[in-house]
Amino acid sequence: MVAFGVSAVAVSAVFALVTWSLASQYLLRQREQSTLIQATSNARVVDLAVSEKDPTLPQLLTGLVSTPDSAVFVRLGGGWLSSAHAVDRVEPAELPRGVLDAVHNGATARQRVTIDGAPVMVVGLPMRRVAGHYLQVFPLRELDRTYRFLSSTLLLGTVMTGLLGALVGRWVSSRALRPLTELNDAAARVAAGNLAVRLPIGDDPDLAPLARTFNGTTESLQRRVERDARFAGDVSHELRSPVTTMVNALSVLQARRAELPPTAQQAVDLLVTDLTRFRSTVDDLLEISTVDQGRSELHCERLDLVDLVEQSTRSVRGELRVEHSGARPQVLADRRRLERVIVNLVDNAEPHGGGLVRLAVSGGEGRARVEVDDAGPGVRAVDRERVFERFARGSAARRELDDAGSGLGLALAAQHVSLHGGELWVQDRPGGGARFVVQLAQAHAGQHVDAAEGSQ
Repeated sequence: MVAFGVSAVAVSAVFALVTWSLASQYLLRQREQSTLIQATSNARVVDLAVSEKDPTLPQLLTGLVSTPDSAVFVRLGGGWLSSAHAVDRVEPAELPRGVLDAVHNGATARQRVTIDGAPVMVVGLPMRRVAGHYLQVFPLRELDRTYRFLSSTLLLGTVMTGLLGALVGRWVSSRALRPLTELNDAAARVAAGNLAVRLPIGDDPDLAPLARTFNGTTESLQRRVERDARFAGDVSHELRSPVTTMVNALSVLQARRAELPPTAQQAVDLLVTDLTRFRSTVDDLLEISTVDQGRSELHCERLDLVDLVEQSTRSVRGELRVEHSGARPQVLADRRRLERVIVNLVDNAEPHGGGLVRLAVSGGEGRARVEVDDAGPGVRAVDRERVFERFARGSAARRELDDAGSGLGLALAAQHVSLHGGELWVQDRPGGGARFVVQLAQAHAGQHVDAAEGSQ
């Protein structure tokens, strides 16, 4: 756009300068010729009148003045004769010396000067019949106005041409860069997780190969992601049966724990702990793979968020105090998934966050929030997005201190919140520690949904 604008200004400026030079010279040349012709004719008349000693010479001089701004001067001997009121406007001493000297030497002369702030043309000729000089002052106000109008028009045309060039440049650049913009938008949607994006393949021989390559890349990536998701789902599904069998077998062993020797009891306890964690990991993987394959369904209902948080935590942590301001925000959500979100956040606060210190629910401005505060060291700003990635379990030192969890809890919570169109993030807690915030759209009064919202 800048290049087009600058080019347009440069071209129009050159055109304006050439036009100004040619037009101004032509107008000036025409004016000079007309004044010289008129002055020559008038000088002959005055020369004849002086030679014949015409008594009406003063009236003749006044009659030769075509406009009030004009003036006629005749020098005879050492004196000056002039048209009426000429001396009121122009003094003989104000006449240009160069013209007077040229006329005195027998030559015709003309010169543009400014007298009393007005541009004028002074033309001088020697008289042939008598020894004298004829000088006439012609006003150039009209020529000056023409110059001003012409210069203003050319300047305005240059500016308008520059603006028009910039607009044309913007249109051309946007049209030329439209495929690149489409590619950028498509790449952004792919980065956001929409692998079904494809670019239209046009007739442009330069862009069509790029579009085909992009479409092939995204299609290959989509197939790979779907294949990986199916693989994770298939593995998780296949593992569920043997895990269930092992859990049942361990239940039998636990029932007969008292009959086992101490070393066997210790082995059973270790197996119960690891198998419980393994079963939780398999369940999480199966649910995540279901979401990845787009086969998840939301069964939404109107829920009291305070009641849901209390019931969710009661099953895993017993009675926990839930802070709220008295208002009980309502949300439209899938109870099972939202309960899983709250449980995962509360569970995360125990081994990784130094213990749960606060659980709060609030609502306002069309939003409902759940805040889970812990007493841990907090989450560094650079890790606040990574903690929601799969298998993110903090630093190596933290993993050695607590080996509980698979790193899927927060990732699964983030997926469930995203399915509800909400947000989940972590921030610093006032006084130290981390605060995990779940934010959902608050249900309006009288708003209802069907039991099943459909697949996501």
